[in-house]
Amino acid sequence: MSNLNDKLAALKVIPVIAIKDAEDAIPLGKALVDNGMPCAEITFRTEAAADAIRNMRKEFPEMLIGAGTVLTKEQVDEAIDAGVDFIVSPGFNPTTVKYCQEKGVAIVPGVNNPSLVEQAMEMGLRTLKFFPAEPSGGVSMLKALTAVYPVKFMPTGGVSLGNIDDYLALPSVLACGGTWMVPGDLIDNKQWDELGLLVKDAVAKVQ
Repeated sequence: MSNLNDKLAALKVIPVIAIKDAEDAIPLGKALVDNGMPCAEITFRTEAAADAIRNMRKEFPEMLIGAGTVLTKEQVDEAIDAGVDFIVSPGFNPTTVKYCQEKGVAIVPGVNNPSLVEQAMEMGLRTLKFFPAEPSGGVSMLKALTAVYPVKFMPTGGVSLGNIDDYLALPSVLACGGTWMVPGDLIDNKQWDELGLLVKDAVAKVQ
């Protein structure tokens, strides 16, 4: 996990993507890589997720690619088969965590309160997703959790260009997940140049 942590910390922002057409993964990946964001969290909110990951991995082997919104063992298997580097889940499901550990793939499960952090720590996890970040108390809640628990966080949910600096200022925050630089309408309409500009702005913001 430390290697993943290093990569997340270097990137600072991870685009969280719902992709409907797996073929779009290649031009989307190019827009990300060309504009300084060689990473993606492809969510399993669409049926195209596994194929999109597979296409992106084949075309951009050096990208850091995660599978998001993973809820079942079957999705874990699909994600691993597609070539992901890590798994992300919106909540803390001990069954999913244990299965990922058995499969030897890193998982970053979602938590948003002390009890969930402790349960995750009990299973040996020290890198967690803080989700949904803003509705769960945002930076103030993270500061409270950080004061008690020796873990690292990846806040996602309500993080934007306007508040990402506040999150990244916390020593416990490795990187933030965000959707604002990869809006679904630009992906659906294949507006890669416009999307690239949003990506470039996000990268410039966190450098």
